[in-house]
Amino acid sequence: MRQRILVILGHPSSTSLCAALAEACVTSANRAGHDVRVLRLGDLAFDPVLRHGYTQHQPLEPDLLSAQSDILWATHLTFVFPVWWGGVPALMKGFFDRIFLPDFAFKYRKGKAFPDKLLLGRTAHLLVVLDTPPWYYRWFYRMPAVHQVRKTTLEFCGVKPIKTLMFGPVLGSSAAQRDKWLKTVGTLF
Repeated sequence: MRQRILVILGHPSSTSLCAALAEACVTSANRAGHDVRVLRLGDLAFDPVLRHGYTQHQPLEPDLLSAQSDILWATHLTFVFPVWWGGVPALMKGFFDRIFLPDFAFKYRKGKAFPDKLLLGRTAHLLVVLDTPPWYYRWFYRMPAVHQVRKTTLEFCGVKPIKTLMFGPVLGSSAAQRDKWLKTVGTLF
């Protein structure tokens, strides 16, 4: 089934391993006949700080309005990001804070304990790059970045994560190991 796939690169550098994994994902999706768009957060012009929380409206910059449009267009989202200090990069967190807003991603209703999920019907992949061995990150740190993106962001808004792949440790990895990771992503779709 043909999908509309949005690949979101959460690493600010376009020369990172994350960028290479995102490109492999795009190639895989194109080869499978899907429609593909790419958001490189490092190329977007926006203030990542939600200046007043939810107490005041903060106008969205043109790049964020376009990103919201891309998210609404997509039937599947693929997030590619590194884990820094156990969590997502500040740029990616700021992206979530600024565009996954009430009335776009979720909506509270008077008398209801839980909000309406406004992004229902979408699925997601998470491609996560670590300097920590994935098994250690999973069992000892309990994967805080993965849980933040999967549970408290995507699922909260109605997006269903269907696959999480963790790649690491990058530090000290060989060219052959990185090539193997790229080939794994190259068969994702």
